[in-house]
Amino acid sequence: MNRARGFTLIELLVAVAIFALMAALAYGGLDTLLRQRGELETHYRRLHTLQRAYAVLQADFTQAAPRPVRDELGGPLPALRGDPDGTTLALSRDGYPNPADVRRSRIIRVRYSLDGRHLLRLQWPVLDRAPGEAPPPDTVLDHVESLQFRYLDAQGNEQSSWPPAGAGPQSPLLPRAVRVTLRIDGLAGPVTWLFVLP
Repeated sequence: MNRARGFTLIELLVAVAIFALMAALAYGGLDTLLRQRGELETHYRRLHTLQRAYAVLQADFTQAAPRPVRDELGGPLPALRGDPDGTTLALSRDGYPNPADVRRSRIIRVRYSLDGRHLLRLQWPVLDRAPGEAPPPDTVLDHVESLQFRYLDAQGNEQSSWPPAGAGPQSPLLPRAVRVTLRIDGLAGPVTWLFVLP
């Protein structure tokens, strides 16, 4: 007569050990995939933020208007003003939407500045401002280590500030282009954008 034969203890231990090894390998692969997915999501968010900042800057620079303004105290300001430190820029820009057809200018004043590690954008709905509080800023980009604006004049020479010497405090003169250089946390090198003005 044939006797029923089962697994021995050693065979069971070998099977459990093989299963444990395969489970550990599968878990290691899954953990690697999850970490890579997290890194990809972080890179995607960073790229999306950079693309949004580029779009905002491009919209302002490509619609720059040669319209000087007056500040809160009545002092003259040029159409585009870039401070010598390279971290602040203000300009008049066209294209302010007016769906209700209100009697007002289509030109607004915007200013970019670096505050700590944030690139901020301020927008005034009026050009010649009255004394009062500044509008609340919008954060265009976070984790900015450094910011630098540079200006290309009509001859293609780079200027560290704008308007150039001798242009006057209410100059309508615009540069040919503005170069924006950013250093951002987590990126190996600087990000440089060149915006051509109208």
